[in-house]
Amino acid sequence: SLLLLAGFCSAVCVEVPSETEAVQGTHMKLLCISCMKREEVTASTMVEWFYRPEGGKDEPIYKYRNTNQEFPSRFSGRLQWNGSKDMQDVSITVLNVTLNDSGIYTCNITREFEFEIHRPLFTSSRLIHLTVVEEAGEDFTSVISEIMMYILLVFLTLWLLIEMVYCYRKVSKAEEAAQENA
Repeated sequence: SLLLLAGFCSAVCVEVPSETEAVQGTHMKLLCISCMKREEVTASTMVEWFYRPEGGKDEPIYKYRNTNQEFPSRFSGRLQWNGSKDMQDVSITVLNVTLNDSGIYTCNITREFEFEIHRPLFTSSRLIHLTVVEEAGEDFTSVISEIMMYILLVFLTLWLLIEMVYCYRKVSKAEEAAQENA
């Protein structure tokens, strides 16, 4: 049903925030979605990605304007464009994340709208505070839901046993009453 919902909602753009924790050695998609209204689709879009280490300054790492351009940086050869054709999703993926990749990532989107009389520019930014950890810690909510599931299983098993005993006694009494009446 989730697939059906995703198919049904594919025309709808939702500005979802990016995940902010990555595990070292995995691939991390830095999600950057900038929705456009239907009438704004005729626009040329430029996307710039910056990285700022803790206590450092922004350095350009990636640019997209019709083609991909990766800047020489600590990410060289590890960045992959993940944007959509309609340029509403302008995400990138960092391959083989390292502990040194923690920091602040900025996604700058510049759109030049192509109207007949003028070409206005609109810019927007998304900030992602990324923390890279050595290994995935268990999500607290998943631990709680697992505990609740086991409690529910124990409760249902006990309830089933009680019901079985109750029904067995009822049947036995009914049989005794039938034998007495016979």
